[in-house]
Amino acid sequence: MNGVNEIRSAFLSFFAKNGHEIVQSSSLVPRNDPTLMFTNAGMVQFKNLFTGQEKRPYSRAATAQKCVRAGGKHNDLDNVGYTARHNTFFEMLGNFSFGDYFKPLAIELAWKLITQEFGLSKDRLLVTVYHDDDEAFELWRKIAGFPDSRIIRIATSDNFWSMGDTGPCGPCSEIFYDQGDKLQGGPPGSADEDGDRFLEFWNLVFMQFEQVSPGERVALPKPSIDTGMGLERIAALLQGVQSNFDIDLMRALIIAVGAATGVDPDGPQKASHRVIADHLRASAFLVADGVSPSNEGRGYVLRRIMRRAMRHAQMLGAPDPLMWKLVPVLSQQMGQAYPELLRAEPLIIETLRLEETRFRETLARGLSILDEAVRDLSQGDALPGDVAFKLYDTYGFPLDLTKDALRARAIDVDVEGFETAMARQRAEARKSWSGSGETGTERIWFALKEKTGATDFLGYDAERAEGVVLALVKDGVEVDALRAGESGSVILNQTPFYGESGGQIGDAGILQTKDLRVRIGDTRKKLGDLFVHDAFVEAGEVKAGLAVELIVDHARRTAVRANHSATHLLHESLRLVLGDHVAQKGSLVSDDRLRFDFAHPKPISAEELARVEDIANKTILENAPVATRLMAVEDAINAGARALFGEKYADEVRVVSMGFAQTPENGDAAPVPFSIELCGGTHVARTGDIGLITIVSESAVGAGVRRIEAKTAVEARRHLNLQTRRLHEVAALLKTPDEDAAAKLAGLIDERRKLERELSDARKKLAMGGDDAGARQTREVGGVKFAARTVTGIEMKDLKSLADEAKQGIGSGVVAIVGVDADGRAGIVVGVTPDLTGRFDAVELVRAAALKLGGKGGGGRRDLAQAGGPDSAASEAALAAVCEGLSGQGA
Repeated sequence: MNGVNEIRSAFLSFFAKNGHEIVQSSSLVPRNDPTLMFTNAGMVQFKNLFTGQEKRPYSRAATAQKCVRAGGKHNDLDNVGYTARHNTFFEMLGNFSFGDYFKPLAIELAWKLITQEFGLSKDRLLVTVYHDDDEAFELWRKIAGFPDSRIIRIATSDNFWSMGDTGPCGPCSEIFYDQGDKLQGGPPGSADEDGDRFLEFWNLVFMQFEQVSPGERVALPKPSIDTGMGLERIAALLQGVQSNFDIDLMRALIIAVGAATGVDPDGPQKASHRVIADHLRASAFLVADGVSPSNEGRGYVLRRIMRRAMRHAQMLGAPDPLMWKLVPVLSQQMGQAYPELLRAEPLIIETLRLEETRFRETLARGLSILDEAVRDLSQGDALPGDVAFKLYDTYGFPLDLTKDALRARAIDVDVEGFETAMARQRAEARKSWSGSGETGTERIWFALKEKTGATDFLGYDAERAEGVVLALVKDGVEVDALRAGESGSVILNQTPFYGESGGQIGDAGILQTKDLRVRIGDTRKKLGDLFVHDAFVEAGEVKAGLAVELIVDHARRTAVRANHSATHLLHESLRLVLGDHVAQKGSLVSDDRLRFDFAHPKPISAEELARVEDIANKTILENAPVATRLMAVEDAINAGARALFGEKYADEVRVVSMGFAQTPENGDAAPVPFSIELCGGTHVARTGDIGLITIVSESAVGAGVRRIEAKTAVEARRHLNLQTRRLHEVAALLKTPDEDAAAKLAGLIDERRKLERELSDARKKLAMGGDDAGARQTREVGGVKFAARTVTGIEMKDLKSLADEAKQGIGSGVVAIVGVDADGRAGIVVGVTPDLTGRFDAVELVRAAALKLGGKGGGGRRDLAQAGGPDSAASEAALAAVCEGLSGQGA
């Protein structure tokens, strides 16, 4: 039982047999401690249990927790590869009691595990206790049989743990192993305690107090236990090696590096092999937990880790990108214990390959310039800060890489000069930006981003997290606090809330503490990566520096995710049905619907829409996984990803693929995705999570641009249920089965139209007084036949047809008909037969009549014109005006 995987399993099995819940490792990105950049200890995920803010169904737990120490307070990066014990990534084994057992059982379990299960020699073990912890001292004497000389009292904070300036705290007891006098160093508490001979491998924390204030400490009502054992350290002891890099897991990675580079892993360049092996683990697990390389926050630390390893790969002479080729070896070693490594392997490989490919270009250019810059410098000199800044700003060569490259030459860097040059550049950028035409309201975000930095987005895989309030804005001005009843904007160091972009609406939800409740109505992005939370304070007061819990509205986010993924499926379905010319022209993704605008020159038929729906829903039924990768833009587009024309993308983009377009003939090849798009939004985990897509409308929004609106999941079901109920109601009224309702309704509509036509004809005949009425109403005016009359009981739209019939009846002449409706309004139509349009203009005649009816104007053609007015009592005067006009025009 010496392998790392066996040791991890044995530890967890031992505590499981002793009543502990085995809890999976939490993410390397802490969700419940915004003060930490990365999870750096096993107790991080249990912090709220210790403080009483959270309850779980167990009071004992054990974990193997993945940890990273490479940024902020715990930063071991520069030492990694050059010492025996420093790692950026490590595993912390721990057992925990949340008010259950305390010191006696904690010490007893620890002693049984290390001496009986692990078989460590009692004679080589010794422990430390806090100087006034007499209880722990006596327990070690009783349980282990240690003499006083092997229980060392330590008076420093090394043996007293605290969560912060206030909160739970308590004394520690550290367990050491004597590796023999062949190694340098003395026991803990001695002058040479920092040597390697006495190795501390397990720390037992007895959490028994609460620090109320700097001068006040009270006993906890339920003391707890928090322990941490470095897996790499205990593995080194059990495997009989003196370095973490010599344990089986690390040796497998180091040997793989040696095989890939052809350089002896135990030769003069062994530090480079160690750096690559260690940094490979940290990089892979960080990517698996959702961190992407960037120039801000966690992403920047990841990029530093990656690039430090890539620099050492270059030092080993690797001609091509190396790290991505090592990922399968890591997965083989650790994938069983951490399945997320296997799930994310394609993303890890692509991210490492892309980063190293780009970095090699930067590295070659930067090293050439650096060599020139230090040609005249000697050991102990410092590279000028402005030169280091030029390397960073112009050539993308990070400061820490410059320092690392000069380390072997014993040349320092003028960091203060670098910071001065950086400040000067920021000032110029601010000045340039201020003159860019932005409004005063928007200008505040630039200043705040300079002050706070970018917001770290956690929302791709989290809907709850904690964050620290960095700034507050009210009415366009930064303020110290927002109080109950006030609205404003909140900026945090990290957030699970998605900021509106790419057509997807921003998240809503709650920001809270024990005494504070803030309603987040919307989240917006400013300047690319500054997340602004639109807030209304319902209770309490929110201030800068406050740590808060952030809860995304789960139902709303779930609906938005479904609609966003559905948009991708509809885009590809439209392309398949309508043609390759289909391209996105805009979109809206909200919680209740989606809207998609696209290029297409004509309306879409009902049959085509049905085919689009069928194709999209077929992909949903496949329940295929939705995969996300980080890729270079050109690589993504070459792989078939669809991008928005004219959109500005970063060098590295998120590529979302879903569904299966086809199964390759080669059964070993991966299926081709149905949809591949560049997208930074949130999506479902599997296509089946969309549930259902139904298109509710199709319309034109401009020349050559169509729009479809659709619903998914619950909203789609509601829409279809409503349509079904309406069909039932119609069928019931028609007294026919649902499936026959359309045909019967169409028959009734045809019948009604026929009856309406017959009724209209009858009304016309009645209104005109019969078939020979035209002859009876006609007289001559200036030698021209003039047929004029007033009619009631017909619709105004029928006046023109009456006039046409009257014109046919008289053969040659002029017709004028006034129609009166039930509301007392009048309309008049004047018609002129074709042989007389040279002499008479119907438009002029009808306008004269309209004046008598109290109207104005009128319009039409020389042969037929229409007008109206409110005074139906003047119908005879209107007809007389037409008659008078005939005399005038004819003359």
